[in-house]
Amino acid sequence: MMTRDEKICHRESAKDTKVKEKSRISFILSPLPQHKAAYKTEARPGKIMSSISILHRACLRLALLPLPPLRARATALRPPPPPRRHLHLPRRSAMSSAASRLSHIATATAGAAAAGESNEPPPAGSAVAQEDDGLSGDIGYRLPPKEIQDIVDAPPLPVLSFSPNKDKILFLKRRALPPLLDLAKPEEKLAGLRIDADSNTRSRMSFYTGISIHKLLDDGTLGPEKEVHGYPVGARINFVSWSQDGRHISFTVRVDEEDNKSGKLRVWIADVESGEAMPLFKSPEIYLNAIFDSFVWVNNSTLLVCTIPVTRGAPPQKPSVPSGPKIQSNETKNVVQVRTFQDLLKDEYDADLFDYYATSQLMLASLDGTVKPIGRPAVYTSIDPSPDDKYLMVSSIHRPYSYIVPCGRFPKKVELWTVDGKFIRELCDLPLAEDIPITMSSVRKGKRSIYWRPDKPSTLYWVETQDGGDAKVEVSPRDIVYMENAEPINGEQPEILHKLDLRYAGTSWCDESLALVYESWYKTRKTRTWVLSPDEKDVSPRILFDRSSEDVYSDPGSPMMRRTDMGTYVIAKIKKQDGSTYVLLNGTGATPEGNVPFLDLFDINTGSKERIWESDKEKYYESVVALMSDKTDGELSLDQLKILTSKESKTENTQYYLQTWPEKKQVKITNFPHPYPQLASLYKEMIRYQRKDGVQLTANLYLPPGYDPSKDGPLPCLVWSYPGEFKSKDAAGQVRGSPNEFPGIGATSPLLWLARGFAILSGPTIPIIGEGDEEANDRYVEQLVASAEAAVEEVVKRGVAHPDKIAVGGHSYGAFMTANLLAHASHLFCCGIARSGAYNRTLTPFGFQNEDRTLWEATSTYVEMSPFMSANKIKKPILLIHGEQDNNSGTLTMQSDRFFNALKGHGALSRLVILPFESHGYSARESIMHVLWETDRWLQNYCVNGASKADSDSVADSENKTLSASGGSAAREDLSPEGSSYLPRSLLW
Repeated sequence: MMTRDEKICHRESAKDTKVKEKSRISFILSPLPQHKAAYKTEARPGKIMSSISILHRACLRLALLPLPPLRARATALRPPPPPRRHLHLPRRSAMSSAASRLSHIATATAGAAAAGESNEPPPAGSAVAQEDDGLSGDIGYRLPPKEIQDIVDAPPLPVLSFSPNKDKILFLKRRALPPLLDLAKPEEKLAGLRIDADSNTRSRMSFYTGISIHKLLDDGTLGPEKEVHGYPVGARINFVSWSQDGRHISFTVRVDEEDNKSGKLRVWIADVESGEAMPLFKSPEIYLNAIFDSFVWVNNSTLLVCTIPVTRGAPPQKPSVPSGPKIQSNETKNVVQVRTFQDLLKDEYDADLFDYYATSQLMLASLDGTVKPIGRPAVYTSIDPSPDDKYLMVSSIHRPYSYIVPCGRFPKKVELWTVDGKFIRELCDLPLAEDIPITMSSVRKGKRSIYWRPDKPSTLYWVETQDGGDAKVEVSPRDIVYMENAEPINGEQPEILHKLDLRYAGTSWCDESLALVYESWYKTRKTRTWVLSPDEKDVSPRILFDRSSEDVYSDPGSPMMRRTDMGTYVIAKIKKQDGSTYVLLNGTGATPEGNVPFLDLFDINTGSKERIWESDKEKYYESVVALMSDKTDGELSLDQLKILTSKESKTENTQYYLQTWPEKKQVKITNFPHPYPQLASLYKEMIRYQRKDGVQLTANLYLPPGYDPSKDGPLPCLVWSYPGEFKSKDAAGQVRGSPNEFPGIGATSPLLWLARGFAILSGPTIPIIGEGDEEANDRYVEQLVASAEAAVEEVVKRGVAHPDKIAVGGHSYGAFMTANLLAHASHLFCCGIARSGAYNRTLTPFGFQNEDRTLWEATSTYVEMSPFMSANKIKKPILLIHGEQDNNSGTLTMQSDRFFNALKGHGALSRLVILPFESHGYSARESIMHVLWETDRWLQNYCVNGASKADSDSVADSENKTLSASGGSAAREDLSPEGSSYLPRSLLW
C-alpha cells in the first residue's frame, strides 16, 4: 500500500480504462482550499483539473483526476488529501494529451489556438507504411483510419485558472500530442523518480505554450484577451500560480537547447494588469530545482524558491570498476514486505546521483529584485508557509537511503523555521520506512499528515498511529489527532484534538466551533465523519455520519469551501435572513436512475437539510463546480450566493454557467463547439441488467450515428471495462454515473471505434464481491465470467451486437481482465486487446491492486487469477500492447513479454507491440496513432471479418503440430524480429 509520502515521490499511473473526457474544458480554480492563493496550476494536457473535488474535500493540492471532468464529485463528506499550497507537475498518463479537447474557447483565443497548437505531423524518420499487412517485426509507426485520426488530432483547448478573487481567468494554452522525440530524451531513474538531468526536473513534463488573461465581467461574459508577453519565443511554461492578491502570476520558462536537450527552468513574474513578464532573478545563473517542490508565494511580493545550488559542480561519475559487490542483508530477521516498486536506487552511485539532482538551496526572492538564500542545501521535498506568513514548515529527506522502496519512505525530517530561514525547532525525524505492512490501511510510524490549521494564524495539527502503523494490530484508539501552536508557550504540550478507532482520513476546518474529522477502514469500507468544536473544551465530539464508503446512495455530499482573508480555505457557512446558519453540502446525488447532483443547506446541529439546487433529471446533467461569492471573510449570505455550474446532455457538450441567488439567475459564460461533430448524433444509453447471482449491473451502450437496428442488423461490438472490488452485493449493484452525461472521447478511447461502425459497451460493471470474511479475489474468475456473460447476453438480446463479433479490451487491470476472459470465457468473445497489463501474479508476490495477502498466504488465489497460468487455454486472438518504460507498480514490461512467450509456446494467435519510451500510459503522437492502428487492424481482422473462429479452431485442432520438433516455434520466431529502438516492436504468432 502506498503512503501519502510515497505518492509525492512515486507516481502510480492513472488507470486509463476509464474514458478520458476530451469534450470538456480543463479548469483550475485558484486559489485552492485551506491555504494561500499561490498554488501551482499544472495540468497534463487533457487532464481535467477537478477543482470542485478538491474544494469540497478541502485539499491544499490540485488533484489531477482522470475522471470525472470538471464536476462536483462530492462523495461522502470526506476530508482533504494532504494540504499543499502548490502542485508538482505530474508526468503524462495514457490518453492524457488528447483529452479535454475543444477547437475554441472564445473568439479571442481561437486564432491563437489554431496557430500555436496545430496538429503536428510525424517527425522526420517516422515510417508510415500504408500498404504493409503488419505481419513483419519492423513496420514503422502507422496511422489509423482518417476518421479516427481526425478526432484524436483535434487541437486542445486551453486550461483555465481563476484568480483568487474570481474576477479574472488565465487561459493556459497547450500544444497537441507531443512528438516521440520529447519522450526520447535521456532520463535518470532514481528512487522511484524519473529525472530529466538537463533541466533538473521530473522527466516528460507537459507544458503550456502561452498565457492570456481575461476579465470575468459582471454580466458573466469574458473581457478581451490580454497576452502575457516578454518571455522568450518558443518557451515551455510550467508551474503557473497566482499571488495571493491576484495582481501577479508566477511561472517557469525553459527553452530547449541544441541536440534536443532540455533547458533549465527559470522563474518569471507577470503583472496581471499589463501582461508584461520578466525574470524573478536578475542573475542568469539561478535556476529552479523542480525535482520535488518548486516555489511558493510567502506573501504578495515574495516567493520562496527551490533552486539548484550555484556551487554545484558536475554530476558524479560512475566508477569504471565497482568498489565491491552489491549486498543487501537481513541478518536481523526483520519482516519486510514491499510491492514491486520500480526505478529504485541500485547502488551507492545511484544514491550520489539522487543527492546531486534532488538537493536544493532555498532562496527568498522579492519582486524588487532582493534575493536571500536561507537554510543549507538539502533534499527538500516540501515548503509550506503558515497562514500568517510568519513561519515555514520545511520537509526534507536524508540518508540512509533504501534499495527496495522509493524515496517517499526514506528518512524524513520536518522542521519549523521563521519565514526568513531561522531554525525554530524540529517537528519530527522519521526513520527509514521499509517495513510498512502491505495490509490495506497500514501507515508509516510516527507523526504524519502535519499541516497548518487554515482557520488559525500558525497552529499545527497532525496524527500519530497507536498500532505501529500495522492494520492487523487490534488497538483502541488506533490514531490520535494532535494540535499545538507553532511556538509552544511555557513548555505546553500538544493538545489532543480527537481519538479514532479507525484510520485517520483527514480534517475539514471551519472555525473555533466547527471542524469535521474523518476516519475510515478499508476492510469493512466503513467511514465516519465526526463533528468537533476544536477550541470549545466543554463540547464533546459526536458522529455526524457513519456509513459505508461503497454506499453511494447514502452519500450526503461534501462541504463547500470558502477563501479567508489569509488566503486559506475553510468550510463555508451560509446565513439565511432569519439568522440561521448552515453549511453547504455539494453531492453527486447517486440514485437508481443515475446521478442527480445537488446543493443542500445542512444544519450541523439538527441534521436537517434544505435542497436549494438540483440538477435537471430529464435531459441534462448539471453539477456545481465552485463557490464564486467568497470574496469577503466571515459568513456568506444566501441572498448573495453565487456558484459556477456545468451543464451537458447526451448530445450537447459541457458549458459553464454562473448562477446567483435569490432569483437563481443563470448566466452562460461559455459557448464551446462540439468537439467531434462527426459523432454528434451518436446514440448513448445507460443500460441495466442482472448477473446470474442477482447482482445488478450497468453499462453505457454507444451506437454509431445513423444506426438503425431494424435496417442495419447487429454490429461488431467492443466491450471495454475495468473490474472493481466490493464488500456487499447491494453496493456493487448501485448505479454510478448519469445517463445524461456527454460522452467524452480520449486519445485511445474505445469510443473512437464508433467512427468505424462498432457498437461500444463502455464500462460494464464487473464487481468482484467478498462479503463478510470472504476475500473478493477468492472467487475472482467466477464473478468475472458471470459479469461478462450478463453483459454479452444483454447486448445480443437487444439486437445491437453480433454474438460472433464481440471483442473485449482493457488497460492495466482491465488488460488483466481481458486475458482472463479469453482464458475462461472464450465462448463470449472473438478477440481481445490488452494494454499495459500484469498477467503473472507470482511476479507481484506481496500484493497487487487491492489484494493485500501475500502469494504464500493465498497461493491458489494468485495462481488461479493469473492468466499466465492459463495461457494454454487461450484460443482466441489477443493483442498485447505495453510501454517499454512502464514504471507502474506491478505492470513491468516483462509481464507482457513473458505472457506473449507463454501464448506463443502454446500456438495461440497473438501479437505483442512494445512502444519505445512509453510508460504505463501512452503519450507521444506516434505511439498513440500506432496503438490505434494496431487496435483497428486487430478488430477488422478478427472481429469484423470473423477470422478468429476459424483461426482459433485451427489452433485448437493442431496445437501439437504447431509446436512440433520440426522447429515451428523457433523458426517462426525468426520471422518476427524485434524492431529497432525507435520503432514499435510488433511480434505476431
